[in-house]
Amino acid sequence: MKVRNSLKSLKNKPGSQVVRRRGRVYVINKLNPRFKARQG
Repeated sequence: MKVRNSLKSLKNKPGSQVVRRRGRVYVINKLNPRFKARQG
């Protein structure tokens, strides 16, 4: 998992979902799990 300032490039990938958990923003991708990321 990467921690990034901007998740905009990751959320454009196919299959990615932007999820808010505990005040943090996560990108999870079932199709390609290497695009997992966290912001905040």
